[in-house]
Amino acid sequence: MNSKNVSLFIAQKIRHTEGESFSATVARIGVGGIALGLAVMIISFAILGGFKQKIYQKIFSFGAHLQVTNFESDDSYMDEPVPLNTRIYKNYDKIPGIAHVQVFGQKLGLLKTEQEVQGVLLKGVGKDFNYDSFRSNMVEGDFIQFKDTTYSQDIVISRRISRQLNLKPGDRVFVYFLRDQKQPRVRRLTISGVYETGMEEFDESIVLSDIALLQRMNDWSADKVGGYEIFLKDFATLEQVQAKVYNQMEYYMKVVPVTEKYIQIFEWLTLLNRNVAIFLALILFVACFNMVAIVLILIMERTQMIGLLKAVGASDGQLRNIFMVSGVRLVVEGIFWGNVVGLGFCASLQYFFKIIPLDQEAYYMSYVPIEWDIPLILLLNLGIFVLVAAVLLIPTAIISRIQPVKALRFD
Repeated sequence: MNSKNVSLFIAQKIRHTEGESFSATVARIGVGGIALGLAVMIISFAILGGFKQKIYQKIFSFGAHLQVTNFESDDSYMDEPVPLNTRIYKNYDKIPGIAHVQVFGQKLGLLKTEQEVQGVLLKGVGKDFNYDSFRSNMVEGDFIQFKDTTYSQDIVISRRISRQLNLKPGDRVFVYFLRDQKQPRVRRLTISGVYETGMEEFDESIVLSDIALLQRMNDWSADKVGGYEIFLKDFATLEQVQAKVYNQMEYYMKVVPVTEKYIQIFEWLTLLNRNVAIFLALILFVACFNMVAIVLILIMERTQMIGLLKAVGASDGQLRNIFMVSGVRLVVEGIFWGNVVGLGFCASLQYFFKIIPLDQEAYYMSYVPIEWDIPLILLLNLGIFVLVAAVLLIPTAIISRIQPVKALRFD
């Protein structure tokens, strides 16, 4: 029997003879600590990932990844249009990383009912609007039904505006389009649907309409729009694609990334990432500290056994392997139960039943979201195993200082 088999055999005997000893109780605490730490990590990353995914989905459904407009236009008035006959709009498929481009326009207006008046920002969209990314925001009615010969009279308002003005799908409302130093134009439009994102930046003021209507109100021709919204295949390539778009656009254009347009939200998400990283680092430190303490207790409880094995010729390496095997088994057991608790919570309690509610006005969503990132979960498991197993080398180093004579007299 070689030295590895001897170490494994003795470790198994120690495991089976622990019973209700003090070290057995401490070992259970260690397993529980690792399990709890891993479960918290899995739940934290699943919630953070789900939260970020939901926020990104809501932002991109309104603002895309990149927005190209006339350099002289601001965020409220699209006084200076851009033509459709440009390299970016006609040949966007030749720019690597771009998935879709759609046109849009913006114009301030007033919604007026018999009792209330509400200032809004009308965002005009066309047939190329990426409705698939917006579909999840619709809560009532239908989206705009575009027409071929004239503009659609349909508009989509937010649930917040519908409650403030007491409007519902099918109702008609007067819309006053503001013009600089001119009499406002009035149109009577129909509420075709209601959306809700939970984000104040959108729900408070944005109304979706047919871009042909805004072209008419702005006295633009059919080949003039407020700008282009560009969707990317991968959000991680935002800076690279932005540089390519910049090189392709005309001299009078500007490109604004979504991270700049909604900078407060993205800075908030970055702060969340930092807080979670600090929190998880503390959990790892506690888990490592617990395992060091547990193995030290196991060694102290077996000091006489160590002295006896040294007396009969066992090497320090063989003895260290015995306690390394015992420690690694505790780590594996803790990782197993950590996955059971963490994945079980995410799946059965939150992913399917959504038992934890949120204040939508504060968190932009009504429940705690979950994202399944399997590679990240596997990386967490591997990271905890490698780190805690490596830390076990610290307490086992004390074995080389134990002298057989003193160990056999140890009580």
